[in-house]
Amino acid sequence: MKKIMTLLALMTLASPVSANEGKITKGYNSMDAMGCMLLRECTEDVKEVFSLLDVSSNYDNTEEFTPVTLEFNNMLMSLNQVGVKVFLADDRYFPKMHRGVYHTVSNNFFLNKKYMDDPGTLMMVMRHEGWHAAQDCMAGSIKNNMIAIIHNEEDVPIIWRVMAERTYPKSAVPWEAEAGWAGRTEGMTMKALQSCAAGSMWKDYELTPLTRKWLKEEGYLK
Repeated sequence: MKKIMTLLALMTLASPVSANEGKITKGYNSMDAMGCMLLRECTEDVKEVFSLLDVSSNYDNTEEFTPVTLEFNNMLMSLNQVGVKVFLADDRYFPKMHRGVYHTVSNNFFLNKKYMDDPGTLMMVMRHEGWHAAQDCMAGSIKNNMIAIIHNEEDVPIIWRVMAERTYPKSAVPWEAEAGWAGRTEGMTMKALQSCAAGSMWKDYELTPLTRKWLKEEGYLK
């Protein structure tokens, strides 16, 4: 009897790993682990966010989130309207120090639960990754795998470009510089996402020459 109970206990412990996290071959806190999460193959401790309460209720300082409720929920509503889902996920799925990630293929983005207990950090990440979703929208459709910068590079404050140059590969700097700017500017991402949801991004923002060229070549603009 004891042997049977022990076997059942081992099966119970092993089944979640074999079902999904067994696909992580290079360990937690790796790009491999993040890829498993992005592809929605690893879903254990990855919960969809439907309102700010789904984030704040995980922490003891719930009342500190009150000032950011309106902006957060407005961004979330616009994201949902265009088909982007937001998830709060365990730290083990992120490479070390990664606070969030947007996936242009699935159009989902993921917040690292380890860091979201601070409302300031939460909003910075939400705005930053939300801006990448807006860039996705600017490139013709949220459903394609392309992203386009929204502002001319010279319009982005130099501080954000310098910070991006210190953090990201050269090829990613134009996109990350304005996402860094948006991440630290109240309402900037919310406005862009509302424009995306309304289908008016190409009217609300002056298109950069390269973005206009791309949109015409792909048939989005006449």
